[in-house]
Amino acid sequence: MSENNPTFVLSPGPHLHTEESTSKIMWWVNGSLAPAALWGVFVFGLNAAFVILASIAGAVLTEFASQKALGRRPTLMDGSAVCTGLLLALTVNPNLPAWQAFLGGAFAIGLGKMIFGGLGFNLFNPALLGRAFLMATFPLNMTSGWATPRPWFGAPLDAVTTATPLAVLKEQGLEAAVKLVSSPVGLWNALALGFRPGSIGEVSLLLVAIGGAALLARRIITLAIPLSVLAGVALSTLHTGVPMLHLMSGGLWIGAFYMATDYVTSPSTTRAQIAFGLLIGLLTGMIRVYGGYPEGICYAILIANAMAPALDLWFRPKRAAVAGSPS
Repeated sequence: MSENNPTFVLSPGPHLHTEESTSKIMWWVNGSLAPAALWGVFVFGLNAAFVILASIAGAVLTEFASQKALGRRPTLMDGSAVCTGLLLALTVNPNLPAWQAFLGGAFAIGLGKMIFGGLGFNLFNPALLGRAFLMATFPLNMTSGWATPRPWFGAPLDAVTTATPLAVLKEQGLEAAVKLVSSPVGLWNALALGFRPGSIGEVSLLLVAIGGAALLARRIITLAIPLSVLAGVALSTLHTGVPMLHLMSGGLWIGAFYMATDYVTSPSTTRAQIAFGLLIGLLTGMIRVYGGYPEGICYAILIANAMAPALDLWFRPKRAAVAGSPS
């Protein structure tokens, strides 16, 4: 080809290639979630393991079937379907029937990801869409009969079911919520370590934080969104007198570090990410305090996902104007 007639090759991104591939990032996320998942199985029992396996199976099989039906190259080894199924499982009731978890994983991939064109094209976080589907379809199993965890390390499992701290706080007040979480390790230790009723992967803030720290060390995520989410919740619940209980209860931390930081459904600029995180935190607090639902992080993130393109537009970086150059 002559130098006077250059050839331009057009192809979809990414155009900048580094050692961190999509597959590596996804498997790092999966690995960082493993300690919280194993702890959830330990404190809640074998049914939690069935829920995790069923949710992952629903996600993986649906992605495989969708790609076969569309004649596309299978991409199961990139770990994204496993990540969706695992995240979904960690945000649901450990007593959820396994077949319902399977349906949730299938919905998350089929209607949350593949219908938009696959990885990188979805508008909303697929795992949270799966959770919203389960909440709408099986509300009783998703919101009641929470498993009572082991009261301390080495204690036997208790078959009694109960409510979550946030549900008790909303319906019965602070005293009842504190009594629910009380254990030999103390209130705040019980909340941080995971000796409390809740979803499978949200109970141990310590293990979620360790997993998030691993992602930060690998530069897979930054602190802009997680810290903004936590700040938004603190601001919106400060007037209740128990902001720390809100900060240490529910799925806030797993939502802030793992769901809200999803590359595809969050803004790309730092200022937009801060606004995105604050919006999620404020909405979460408003839903918890004023809404009829004790938890709010799921719907707050989904609402903010819809705002992500607008936030990138509003907070787009300004180009430096060179003197004398055309606009």
